Amino acid sequence: MQKPETPPKPRRAFPWVRLVLLLPVIAMLWVPSYNRNEPNWGGIPFFYWYQLLWIVLGTVCIAIVYRAER
Repeated sequence: MQKPETPPKPRRAFPWVRLVLLLPVIAMLWVPSYNRNEPNWGGIPFFYWYQLLWIVLGTVCIAIVYRAER
């Protein structure tokens, strides 16, 4: 009697891909890098638009990891 063949395990991405998720965290925890008013962009101080930029960049980082894990 033969054993039934098991389907191959899905190939997982390298664990280092998940390190991309640390980029937004480190960027937001390193406050001295963005604790200033200049340069203004459309009248918005750097402090605010830098944080808003990381919302978009964080989404890009999540998409990269998602694609690599899929």
